[in-house]
Amino acid sequence: GSRRGNDEIMARGTFANIRLVNKLLNGEVGPKTIHIPTGEKLSVFDAAMRYKSEGHNTIILAGAEYGSGSSRDWAAKGPMLLGVKAVIAKSFERIHRSNLVGMGIVPLCFKPGEDAETLSLTGHERYTIDLPSSVSEIRPGQDVSVVTDNGKSFTCTVRFDTEVELA
Repeated sequence: GSRRGNDEIMARGTFANIRLVNKLLNGEVGPKTIHIPTGEKLSVFDAAMRYKSEGHNTIILAGAEYGSGSSRDWAAKGPMLLGVKAVIAKSFERIHRSNLVGMGIVPLCFKPGEDAETLSLTGHERYTIDLPSSVSEIRPGQDVSVVTDNGKSFTCTVRFDTEVELA
């Protein structure tokens, strides 16, 4: 079988693009991150598995056109396998946003003029996303509150764009 069909290999390669910049590592490129509770530098895969084993969900804070590039289904499958529950971005590439929804990852957009930098979000915070308790209560384009453990609060738009995506 091909490597592309092997979830164990593909999950380890998630975020391995050399063009990705991890601001948790002061702009370092490559599939590394910080395990926030310990400050330990780990591969994205190892950090994700540690967060999962500790019972912590993860989110991604992103810039504009998140998911742009050669769109493949694994661009959304990988984050799902790593335990990502939501992506908060300035904007999404259209097909990738739809693929995230299909993988159960909630796409959220910052309000115009806002992003992680303008809101002084570092990625070290814990986030609570105030989604309705039932999918039937969510509407395309609905606004939700996001609150951090240090008291910052901001509004995002849920990017479920059609009723079909909520079915």
